[in-house]
Amino acid sequence: MGEQLVGTVTHYFGKPGVAIVDITAGELNVGDTIRVAGHSSDFTQQVGSMELEHEAVDSAKVGDSVGIKVDERAREHDEVYRVTAD
Repeated sequence: MGEQLVGTVTHYFGKPGVAIVDITAGELNVGDTIRVAGHSSDFTQQVGSMELEHEAVDSAKVGDSVGIKVDERAREHDEVYRVTAD
């Protein structure tokens, strides 16, 4: 299993459990497996849904800032990796 850095967490909303991720490389799709890693975060999950400016989207590209529902607490500056099958 490989990993590709796709973005960085810029904000985390605790009540809904949503991380705002700035996509800085590649692209991210609903259904992809991601790993969120940082100083005190490290978890892997599948992307169940994403929102771009309060609209549900299936994919995000470089320059997008998307909200992703996360299973665990994410923190600002955490890095988001797309887990690849290679």
